[in-house]
Amino acid sequence: MSDLLEALLRVLVVLVAFLLLPLLVGQAEHKAMAHMQSRVGPMYAGMFHGWAQLVADGVKFVQKEDVVPRDADPAVFRIAPAVALLPYFVVMLVIPLGPGLVGQDLDVGLFFVLAVMGIGVIGTLMGGWSSANKFSLLGGIRVAAQLMAYELPFVLVGASVAMAAGTLSLTGIVEEWQPWWLLWQGIGLVVFFVAGLAELQRPPFDMPVADAEIVFGPYTEYGGLRFALFILAEYAGIVVLSALTAVLFLGGWRGPFEDSLGWLWTLVKTFLVAFVVIWVRVAYPRMREDQLQRLAWQGLVPLALLQLALTAVGVVATA
Repeated sequence: MSDLLEALLRVLVVLVAFLLLPLLVGQAEHKAMAHMQSRVGPMYAGMFHGWAQLVADGVKFVQKEDVVPRDADPAVFRIAPAVALLPYFVVMLVIPLGPGLVGQDLDVGLFFVLAVMGIGVIGTLMGGWSSANKFSLLGGIRVAAQLMAYELPFVLVGASVAMAAGTLSLTGIVEEWQPWWLLWQGIGLVVFFVAGLAELQRPPFDMPVADAEIVFGPYTEYGGLRFALFILAEYAGIVVLSALTAVLFLGGWRGPFEDSLGWLWTLVKTFLVAFVVIWVRVAYPRMREDQLQRLAWQGLVPLALLQLALTAVGVVATA
């Protein structure tokens, strides 16, 4: 098989996963929230427990008219959903499922992932700024403030894992992972997960898109397929955050029969983390903006620095 054909095949596999996994997480969210809140949830689309509900929603969005506000910046307004969605596809290309099962194994994979994930938030900023709507602009400004606050602890704990493993390669990090890292890097695991939720604007950190306060924030003027792309970007972000958490902190494909079923362990860990994301949405109320900022600067940043110091001590002690 030629190198070009192999590369195209890898991209195609990642594209299929990129289109399928967010739908599975979305369906899981529908059903899990329904059970946790003692309600029925989607039941009719697809007949068996509403398995085709997200597909039906997609068809509905496609049929809706694509409206661009009169005073909006049309070019920026139209491209914003793609800017919000595509970075997650690029990130999935470098996340390993198993030994050799990765779209592109980069020596600086962790650095690449952290850099590209920040681009997705720019799509939300573009949508809020270009909509010519004060509610959308306010939501965009909240996104910017939230990104600046939570990107720092997110990157710091990523650096802690790289320091512990002695490499920036995601594959190398999994190969160096040991079960006792769950204690050694436990603080970083919590900080990484919470900061990731905040960067995705997931509840309880969804102040930028709080529909009860600011009419869905940056997405107020969006409808139809472009709005659906923003929603798809949210679920794709959940998949990426969950997969990264599994790879960096939970050992990725490491587990029983890892040689033959390593990819299955990665997927199981990813979906367990995704379930926790859904659980947090149901369990905790939305935070106020001042609480959100206080948690980042007075809570997560000091904890991330503490994790970094503990990692440095551990690396020196075990050298």
